[in-house]
Amino acid sequence: MIDEQLIQDVTEELYSHALRKVPDDTKAALAKARDSEESSAARATLDLMLKSAIAAETNDKFVCSDSGVPMYLVEIGGQARWQGDLKAAIVRGFDHLVATIQPPLLKHVNNPLTNERGGPGKDMPAISVDLIGNAPYIDITCVPKALGSGRWASIETFISPSLAEIEAHVMKMILEAGSQHCPPVVIGVGIGGNFDMTAKLANKATYRPIGSTNPEPILAAMEERLTEAANATGFGPMGTGGSTTALAVHVDYAFGHGYTPVAVCFNCWINRRAKARIHNDGRVERIF
Repeated sequence: MIDEQLIQDVTEELYSHALRKVPDDTKAALAKARDSEESSAARATLDLMLKSAIAAETNDKFVCSDSGVPMYLVEIGGQARWQGDLKAAIVRGFDHLVATIQPPLLKHVNNPLTNERGGPGKDMPAISVDLIGNAPYIDITCVPKALGSGRWASIETFISPSLAEIEAHVMKMILEAGSQHCPPVVIGVGIGGNFDMTAKLANKATYRPIGSTNPEPILAAMEERLTEAANATGFGPMGTGGSTTALAVHVDYAFGHGYTPVAVCFNCWINRRAKARIHNDGRVERIF
């Protein structure tokens, strides 16, 4: 049976891991972009990113000094056997990591009412829960959201928009963000559902492997158009210019009801995310 201590250990390790390792699909996408870039400044920036990724992983250091706010998605299978307070276990793991991690985390969390800065804050870490059929396991994904990528996330609600209107809105958000989200980014787009569901769709869309194909043909074509358009903006890696502003655009959708919320979010070039699957026998399988 999956117990609290295992949940605590796994979630603590996921956050620490995500701070130190650029995912393999992201490193591959950065290398591909570097090799195809025509701008010398962009190529040099992408090369520096790859060297930083390798150095952080080799030396067990953070890739970025902004460790972000950890967001956990807990997906519970219908046949998962577990006991205890999962939320309390995740909070304990986070508190223990904040107190012991090396190098230490900067005090970058603020109270939104007073702007007082500290380490942990109210309702940290952020946890959302989904149910996943009859699976005999629990999946946990940790995505640390930093200032650059988190600042530019947005939701706007439309009345029965066309695909062209949705794409125009996404491009508006990309243009407003410019290069302030530390590109090249992975862009997640959620369409439909209700207010909070749309945001979750967009956030989960960023988890998809770079280079994967959307199973919905309409969305696959939209992703291709938006990726091309984002890279035509010319912002480039860290605003140095060039044709690599987005490594990928991933889109998902849910039901509609006349009104259609559209959410757009970004993962910076590090594309921090880590996922583990906890089986009923206590075995932990790393997904990414």
